[in-house]
Amino acid sequence: MTLSIIIVSYNVKDFLEQCLLSVRRAISTIDAEVIIVDNDSPDQSAVQLSLLFPDFRFIVNDGNRGFSKACNQGLAVATGNYILFLNPDTIVPEDAFPSCIAFMDSHHDAGALGVRMINGRGIYLPESKRGFPSPWVSLWKMIGMAARFPRSKVFAGYYLGHLNEHETNIIEVISGAFFFARMSTLELSGGFDERFFMYAEDIDLSIRIRKSGFSCYYFPGITILHYKGESTVKDSAYVKQFYFTMSQFSEKYATGGFSKLLRPVIELGIRIKMRLTLGKKFEKQKTSPQILRLGPDESVKSLIGYMQQNPGIAYRVDLK
Repeated sequence: MTLSIIIVSYNVKDFLEQCLLSVRRAISTIDAEVIIVDNDSPDQSAVQLSLLFPDFRFIVNDGNRGFSKACNQGLAVATGNYILFLNPDTIVPEDAFPSCIAFMDSHHDAGALGVRMINGRGIYLPESKRGFPSPWVSLWKMIGMAARFPRSKVFAGYYLGHLNEHETNIIEVISGAFFFARMSTLELSGGFDERFFMYAEDIDLSIRIRKSGFSCYYFPGITILHYKGESTVKDSAYVKQFYFTMSQFSEKYATGGFSKLLRPVIELGIRIKMRLTLGKKFEKQKTSPQILRLGPDESVKSLIGYMQQNPGIAYRVDLK
């Protein structure tokens, strides 16, 4: 098997269906398997979509085990030489997987790669390429210096703002929304750290891949659509989980020298940010999105290209 695609889903049936439709088109020329791990979705995603995608494997949990554990469940049964961890709120172009495989085959130092991502408004997502969130890097982001100097190598290290979004580069952190890795690399580095229920697990795995002697690449030859955040509910529980994970990550990695001294500052910043965020109201998008349907002579890639050429509008892609 060339490629195993692992998708962890929770209560996002409509987004997952669109994702699977795009995946089915993208694997038409390669030997691939698709594994969906459902974390006990109330919307009955797995039951309904398993009928529409009988060639895909659905694993249904009896509770929400979190992202890391569910990813590792999929990894345990995967047989591909390459593994892709893919978010359910993504749309991939037809050439995504063959291009990634070709890139990895020509870069033997590559243990994993991430790709260029845009959001539902056709705007580039800076988390497509990220640096290690050291105490200093995290501090600059937390106090707004990264936003004020988005191209600075010093202040914008969180999103590696000094690197061109259209150029291939070795980076430190790959986004979990599209995490493409060699199976052999994961066998050495291990899968996701299951202590992280959700968030930061992609940072941790990127670190361990690099410690195993491999490089993590940012590959902008492919652009995918990542609606971002549609697979999670924005409420107080979500906010608390996010900042709890940030604290866990800080505890694991801010352990030596000056980093250890800065950790109390980072912890205080995390608590302040959490309280400020909890004070905000979470509102759903009020404007109706523009629906982009796939015409008989159109490709998914062309729809993603259209969104980039006409950014700022809320879009939804319909591949049915």
